Amino acid sequence: MVSTRKKIYIVDDVPANLAIGRNLLRHFYDVYPAPSAAVLFQILEKAVPDLVLLDVDMPEMNGYEAIKIMKSDPRFKEIPVIFLTAKNDEASEMTGFDLGAADYVTKPFSGPLLLRRIANILLIEEQKHDLKDYADNLEVKVNEKTAEVFNLQNAILSTITDLVEFRDKSTGGHIYRTQCYLKELVDELIDWNEYSEELRKWDIDFFLNSAQLHDVGKIAITDLILNKPDKLNEEEFEIMKTHVTVGVEATEKIMRETKEHVFLHHALLITGAHHEKWDGSGYPAGLSGKDIPLEGRLMAIVDVYDALVSERPYKKAFPHEKACEIIEAGAGSHFDPILVDVFKKVSHKFKKIKQDF
Repeated sequence: MVSTRKKIYIVDDVPANLAIGRNLLRHFYDVYPAPSAAVLFQILEKAVPDLVLLDVDMPEMNGYEAIKIMKSDPRFKEIPVIFLTAKNDEASEMTGFDLGAADYVTKPFSGPLLLRRIANILLIEEQKHDLKDYADNLEVKVNEKTAEVFNLQNAILSTITDLVEFRDKSTGGHIYRTQCYLKELVDELIDWNEYSEELRKWDIDFFLNSAQLHDVGKIAITDLILNKPDKLNEEEFEIMKTHVTVGVEATEKIMRETKEHVFLHHALLITGAHHEKWDGSGYPAGLSGKDIPLEGRLMAIVDVYDALVSERPYKKAFPHEKACEIIEAGAGSHFDPILVDVFKKVSHKFKKIKQDF
């Protein structure tokens, strides 16, 4: 049967002191005497005790030198040390505490007092371990709860976007593909120095999942326009453009009515800004340059790319190379020039995503 008694090492170069200490403590603890600091470190390699009683005045290596080595080693730094010494001046005690000692007992010591000091230190250590275990378990529970909330949020987003795609029969797979494109674009952008400060503030998983909502406003567009087999006329296109404001209003409504809406922050910006253009000629607000949220500028590129390489009732799909030419030509007018440079680096991955899908 494994002993549940606490383990204490006594280190003293005087055999009589070791014998006295062992006889005093052996009824309460498993006690292991060590005649020098060198022997202490030998037995530390074999087993870690619950506490060390360490004499200060020893030849070859004194107690101060020994505790410095212990506290510098991750394996031993948490072991509480009580100094035993004939020195009773304040400076010596302060030196011991500064080096990390848990307590300081002067010799000759009172047996009951030493036992009480040891019991107090071991109780504090137990409480520290209990508190750490509680904190670790709490962190695990928080992480599990966070994962549950994230999965629930993602399931809701996926269900809503499935409804959008079910209605918009001409864009099958568009939402999933744009998520994949975005991941490649953002992963590459993170390696650049541009926009790094802004990206550090993002939860990238939230951003990528929120991108599913960029066309959520299409739910409000009539099927006659949404699934028209021909190119939209000017009046119909103006109605189609309202999917942006409808999507923003729907997202804002959800945010007003729930506390857990952090995951919708990116969705709001993506939904409202992915049809804005760098030169200010986009919609709905006519924003330009960096006034367009970065989320919208990223989404604009992947949204247009997927539209170009996908077949529509009113057009054939462009080859990947032609789509890249169009996007590159739009740098500085339709798209953020820096993001177009990033797109060039990963466009081959866009092609593979489209082919694999």
